[in-house]
Amino acid sequence: MYRFLLTPRWWGINLFVVLAIPFCVFMGTWQLGRFEDRVQSHEQAEKAPDPSTRAAKPLDALLPVDKVTSGRPATATGTYADQFLVPGRKLDDRQGFYVLNMLRTDSGKALPVVRGWLPGSATDARVPAAPKGEVTVTGDLQASENTHSDGVNVRGGLPSGQVGMISAATLVNLVPYDVYDAWVTLPEAEAGGTGGAMKPVPAAAPEGSGLDLKAFQNLGYTGEWFVFAAFVLFMWFRLVRREAEAERDIALGLVPEESAAPAAEDAGPAAESAEAPETAEGAPKDAPEDPSSPDYDVASTPVR
Repeated sequence: MYRFLLTPRWWGINLFVVLAIPFCVFMGTWQLGRFEDRVQSHEQAEKAPDPSTRAAKPLDALLPVDKVTSGRPATATGTYADQFLVPGRKLDDRQGFYVLNMLRTDSGKALPVVRGWLPGSATDARVPAAPKGEVTVTGDLQASENTHSDGVNVRGGLPSGQVGMISAATLVNLVPYDVYDAWVTLPEAEAGGTGGAMKPVPAAAPEGSGLDLKAFQNLGYTGEWFVFAAFVLFMWFRLVRREAEAERDIALGLVPEESAAPAAEDAGPAAESAEAPETAEGAPKDAPEDPSSPDYDVASTPVR
């Protein structure tokens, strides 16, 4: 009964099922692993001490930035150079902008330093001047932003002196020197009151370290992939069952009523005319003659 499974058409169906189910299971397991990693990193972050409370280290000792070094205090010495404003940044549910200065170090590379936040629009804004001369800054280390970071402006078209993303890949096109693939945010206002009007920007948690929306998206994708695998298996069993039933009906010589009904309807008028032929007046030819009906002569005159 199941020999049809060896036909070329079913070989294609079987091959698709054999490949689709393991693929769906693999993708579902991978998404589940991503969710478990996020849960584990979130638990570790809660148990670990606040990175900002740890002892400060030189910048080069904390690079590259990862989940362990993100938020750690880093120190760097140099002189402030170019200044940029980063519009569209919120702090305490208020719209404003960051004040970003490039700190040129002795190595020749520059470290982006967010000196603080100011409310309002970055256009024609009056910004406190950066300290002059050589300074040593200590700020919370952050990884370069990307297109998925909060507040990032990827549309472009910003006025001169503004930048939409704090990233080495972006800043290196605006300054004539190399830029560290990291940045720091000052936890306190600058000494001497130079930045007293600006508010410190708190360090953000590293991406993928918390139970955010992306974590629950991974969990949702896990369920979807397993549902796909079950659906493929269900459809395969359904197709096999229908094919087996059709083979059984053919073997037993059964003809479905739906296929017999149209044949009877097509033959109906011919069969009726053959069984009951009628005369021109509509009466059957073999019907008995009525004795009371008159006869007709050649002139069509009734004769009794």
